[in-house]
Amino acid sequence: MSMSQILEQIENPGQLKRLSIPQLERLAMELRALMIETVSQTGGHLAPSLGTVDLTLALYSVFDAAKDTVVWDVGHQAYAHKILTGRRDQFGTLRQKGGITGFPKRAESSYDAFGTGHASTSISAALGMAIARDLNGAHNHVLAVIGDGALTGGEAFEALNHAGDMGKNFIVVLNDNEMSIDRNVGAMSEYLSRIRVAPQYNRAKKDLEGLLKSIPKIGDTVLKTAGYIKEGVRAVLVPGGLFEEMGFNYVGPIDGHNIRLMQEVFTQVAQLEGPVLVHVRTKKGKGYLPAEIEPDKFHGVGPFNAVTGKAAPKAEQPPSYTQVFSEALLALAAENPDILAVTAAMPSGTGLKAFGEQYPTRFFDVGIAEEHAVTLAAGLAAAGKRPVVALYSTFAQRGYDQMVHDVCLQNLPVVFCLDRAGLVGADGPTHHGVFDLSYLRHIPNMTVMAPKDENELRQMLCTALQLSGPAAIRYPRGAGLGVEMDSEFTPLPVGQAEVLTHHGSIALLAVGSMVDNASKAAIELAGEGIETTVVNMRFVKPLDTTLLRSLAGEMDAVVTIEENVLAGGFGSAVAEFFADEEIQRPLLRIGIGDEFIEQGTRDELWELCGLQPEQIAEKVKKFWNRNR
Repeated sequence: MSMSQILEQIENPGQLKRLSIPQLERLAMELRALMIETVSQTGGHLAPSLGTVDLTLALYSVFDAAKDTVVWDVGHQAYAHKILTGRRDQFGTLRQKGGITGFPKRAESSYDAFGTGHASTSISAALGMAIARDLNGAHNHVLAVIGDGALTGGEAFEALNHAGDMGKNFIVVLNDNEMSIDRNVGAMSEYLSRIRVAPQYNRAKKDLEGLLKSIPKIGDTVLKTAGYIKEGVRAVLVPGGLFEEMGFNYVGPIDGHNIRLMQEVFTQVAQLEGPVLVHVRTKKGKGYLPAEIEPDKFHGVGPFNAVTGKAAPKAEQPPSYTQVFSEALLALAAENPDILAVTAAMPSGTGLKAFGEQYPTRFFDVGIAEEHAVTLAAGLAAAGKRPVVALYSTFAQRGYDQMVHDVCLQNLPVVFCLDRAGLVGADGPTHHGVFDLSYLRHIPNMTVMAPKDENELRQMLCTALQLSGPAAIRYPRGAGLGVEMDSEFTPLPVGQAEVLTHHGSIALLAVGSMVDNASKAAIELAGEGIETTVVNMRFVKPLDTTLLRSLAGEMDAVVTIEENVLAGGFGSAVAEFFADEEIQRPLLRIGIGDEFIEQGTRDELWELCGLQPEQIAEKVKKFWNRNR
């Protein structure tokens, strides 16, 4: 096989078994080059996937990908997996509408054993597959690949505990890309890894145990003492005591860029009985200097210059909602020392990095542990503080139970700031924040807000921090509308909407990002002789029932518009109110239907869901013609 075109000849991972170490190392270079070239154009999660290239090659050159099962946690690290499993020619469509997703997806490939996108799920899913394997009488290997960040998630520890207790043949590969491998420690680690998995070592250990037990009277005591000594020494030299206490055989740490070593270890590990955890240390961004120097910058990156690593130039834009939130929180915290900030492994993404730098004792990043973040905030609030919990909308779903029982049931003043609400774009269905209005508004005591623009976001944050109970503010990804910002904070009257225009016989009731689209749709409708009243509802809960009654009395039809699923969302709230009040008015609900929405640009997804202004106008026109 020609050294210059190895990747072009790989159609499935089974072909890796025929490659030599030099060929695999060459293939690693080709994979990294393809990733850099592609992601520089499409954007994506580059640094984590660069770090796992060698690990992926080692796994698939030892295990049988057609028979064995590999579950990749999150999928940020799975680009090499995608390329090697028949999607090389499609890789250029990564994260594009109609292309391949940025994460493993069962419907996309038979090699994608489990769909991922939210962290810390791989061990649970893989254990389920191992149990099913044994029930079916099969004998394939099942592996979970999980990052050190994802291992901070509570679900991962729950799964480890269960797996260790069950004792199933099951392999967890811990991809640790946070610590560099020290040369001396690494050499010792490699040695320890080899002898601990070598069959002769295990046999020798059993022979020694048999010999000691055969010594009359003192054999058992000596064996017990030897065990204590062994465990004590192992605890000092090998950092895997926690996993071993949970029932796992721990192997590592090993160099995640040494393909030959990983092949040796995986070959021996495959022969061991019971659950095994292999600790692999990798370097995030490996093979691309800009990503090695700034791995966090290249964790999730937009298009960039592949030669320089510099981001592609962007047209000047207004500040993002995230930035506006960040600056507003800093300003409010300067006035109130009881304001604290909590996030779950997303200080940069949620805009809290600056808060942590300014107020380090008032900032808490709990790792990938949304449930803990919410209850931690509840405890802070119960003790008199004013915690602000900043999460992506999609990840806040994980803390739903805690929102209900720990925050809202006790009516504690916790403020939830949900970034990336609505359709987020290229990260696709696992990351769209389109359910929050539905899962928040039905919880007693919760106030739910959505700003029409970045200035209103500031005022909503101020409002939420003055409430005596819980509140949630949801806002979209990306740039604001560029509106003028108020110099002062002014609390909004809770539950009061804002009438933007008052014309005609149709009321357009919109929330959040859709207020601007509704206003543009109203202009289009006016051009066709259809006058409308446009309302910025602001509050999904409590609704402005006074205004709703008034509009129902004077309007001939009502339209609700939201960037949320229709089921249980804002439109449902209005419909429920009309039903309870026995108000009979034609009602059209515009939002996201009962389906998961694919990846694409935000504009493309608005188009797909019928949320562009011209589409809204067309739907309203047809509705009006049917009902006037």
